[in-house]
Amino acid sequence: MITVIDYGMGNLRSVEKALEKVGAEVRVSRDPDDLRSASKLVLPGVGAFGDAMENLRKRGLVDVIQEEAAAGKPLLGICLGLDLVFEESEEHGLHEGLGLLPGRVELLTTELKIPHIGWNRIRIEKESPLLAGVPDGSFFYFVHSYVVVPRRDSDILCTTDYGCRFVSAVEHENVSAFQFHPEKSSALGLNILRNFATS
Repeated sequence: MITVIDYGMGNLRSVEKALEKVGAEVRVSRDPDDLRSASKLVLPGVGAFGDAMENLRKRGLVDVIQEEAAAGKPLLGICLGLDLVFEESEEHGLHEGLGLLPGRVELLTTELKIPHIGWNRIRIEKESPLLAGVPDGSFFYFVHSYVVVPRRDSDILCTTDYGCRFVSAVEHENVSAFQFHPEKSSALGLNILRNFATS
């Protein structure tokens, strides 16, 4: 059972439907026991970093997510979920994150329009089972104004160019996260979710 974490922010239904479409058994829940009993976790999100962390704290989910990830449970972050797995964010002040990966979240610095919205290419920087069947240079759907800056280059899974190069996906052991929205990225996005569900 894959649990999509409901902390009051994000397009939970579209993530749930996409996982169901690839054959996954999935539930959306904010119950800590459902997170503990899940085989895998998905942390989606749309909105501001500080609000998201406050919602996670209010629901008693921060410690649970940290404990389950530390125990080796696969966790997939999507969009804001990517930002949250890092240590801190400078979005609207300095906010502490989940700290699953070392690094921080910074404003996307580019001469192009912010937020970055629309289809863009990924450059695959290392091999991953999650990207099986996904060609280098594939297009995915983005909506964001902030980017992650990992402290370890080895955590960088994909990069993307938008007037500058930024990290668009990360992976370290059981923690993976994408800046783009697999659930909004047609067949290749579903392929990533299928790989996560079946790996």
